[in-house]
Amino acid sequence: MAAGQRGQSPLAPRATSCKIARMSHIPALTPDCSQCAALCCVGLAFDQGAYFAIDKPAGTPCPHLGRHECTIHADLLDRGFPGCIVYGCTGAGQRVVQEIFNGQSWRDRPELLPDMLRCFADVRQIHTLLELLTAAEKLPLPDDLRAERAALEAELTPPDLDAPTAARLAEGPLSAQVHVFLRSLAPLI
Repeated sequence: MAAGQRGQSPLAPRATSCKIARMSHIPALTPDCSQCAALCCVGLAFDQGAYFAIDKPAGTPCPHLGRHECTIHADLLDRGFPGCIVYGCTGAGQRVVQEIFNGQSWRDRPELLPDMLRCFADVRQIHTLLELLTAAEKLPLPDDLRAERAALEAELTPPDLDAPTAARLAEGPLSAQVHVFLRSLAPLI
C-alpha cells in the first residue's frame, strides 16, 4: 500500500515530500499566512478580555475563520481582537502545512487536525529557539560560544523535518540545552 493510503498514518513519508534546502538551512521565521491553513486560528485558545472579544478553546476554529482566512482581518482591532494582530507564528504555520504535511489542509482532511496542531506547537517552539539563536549570533561571542551556538542551530535544523523529529526537538533535552546556552550569554548583553 502506498504512503498516504487508507490504513497508514497521514504523517507517513511521501515520495513527493518537500525537502528543506541546506543552502539556507534556517527556515523562514516570519509568518506567511497565504501558505498556512489557519493553524493559529484553530490551535490557540482565546480568553475574553483585553486581547480577545470572545472565549475560544484551543483546537476549535475561530468563528470568524473562513476557509483559511480571517473574515474580519481588516477590522480586528475594532472588533476586539488585538491579540490576533500582535501574534506571530514565527513561520511555523506555513512550514507545518507546506513542508511536513505536503500542502494538505485539515479542512480537506479533518482527521489531520490533531496531528497538525501538535506539530504546529512543536515547530513554533523550534522556530522560537532559532529566533533566539539568530539574535545571539549578533553578540560579540568568543569562538567557543560561536561554535556552540552554530552547533545548537544545526541540531534544530535537520535536513528533513517531520512531525516525530519536530516533537523530539521541541520536547527533548535540546530545548533545555538552548535555554542554558542563552542564559550563559547574559554577561555579553
